[in-house]
Amino acid sequence: MHRLFQVDSFTLNAFKGNPAGVCLLTHPVEAEWMQNVAAEMNVAETAFILKTQDHFDLRWFAPKSEVELCGHATLASAHILWQEGICHPAEQIQFKTLSGTLVANKVENRIELDFPTTPVKEISDKSTLEHVVAQNILYAGKNRFDFLVQLDGEEKIRNFNPDFEKIKSLGGRGLIITSRADSGHYDFVSRFFAPTIGIDEDPVTGSAHCTLGPFWQDRLQKSEFLGYQASGRGGEVTVKVENDRAILGGQAVTVFRGDIIV
Repeated sequence: MHRLFQVDSFTLNAFKGNPAGVCLLTHPVEAEWMQNVAAEMNVAETAFILKTQDHFDLRWFAPKSEVELCGHATLASAHILWQEGICHPAEQIQFKTLSGTLVANKVENRIELDFPTTPVKEISDKSTLEHVVAQNILYAGKNRFDFLVQLDGEEKIRNFNPDFEKIKSLGGRGLIITSRADSGHYDFVSRFFAPTIGIDEDPVTGSAHCTLGPFWQDRLQKSEFLGYQASGRGGEVTVKVENDRAILGGQAVTVFRGDIIV
C-alpha cells in the first residue's frame, strides 16, 4: 500500500495553482504501474518518491508519458516530505531524477527548488510558429523540451486562444508563450501548452520558468523575477538565475490524501 496525496503548487489557495499527485512508494514499482496511476490521477504530473539511504528517487509521469523535468510536482513532493515529518524543515532534500540531482530548501514561508536552466536558441524563420499562434511574434526559440514565443503585450497572452492540433504538429513537449507584464507587480507573464503529453494547458509550470528566467534575464538585465502564469487557475513563481541554475520559489497546499490499495 502506498500513500497518495494531491497538492496544489505555486499557490496557498486550494483549487488554484497547479495540482500534482504525490505518491510515497513503500518499495520499487514498475514504470507501467506508475503510468497507470498517473493516468488515473489525470493531473498534469504525478510524482513518485522512493526513499533511499541518503536521498529520494523521484520520477514524474504525465497522463500519457513519463517526463524528464517537472517543477510543480517536485515542489509538491518537497511539501509532502516536510508536511508528513519525513524530512525536518531545516533539512535540504535531494532528489535523484532523469534531469540529475535536484535539491529543495525551505526558505521562510516558501519552498525553493534548484533546477538546471534550459535556455532557448533563437529560430530565424518564425513563419511556422506564427502560423501556430496565428499572429505576429517578437521572438521564437527552442530548447530540448519546448518552443518559446514572445508576444507583444500581456493582453495577447491572456486572450490567446490555442489551437491544440497546431501545437501538437510542432513536436517536442510543448509551447511557452510570454510577454512583459503590464503591471509593476510582475516582471513577465506566460502560459504553457503541452497537448502531446496529455496536458492541453498546464496551470503553472515550474520547468517552463527554467527557460523563462534566462530569457528575461537577457532582456530585462536582471536575474531575479516574479512571474505570473496566466492560466485559468493562475499562479506565481519566483525565479533567480545563478549561472546555469534556476532557483524556483513557490508555496503549496495539500488538498487530499489517501492510500493506493492495488
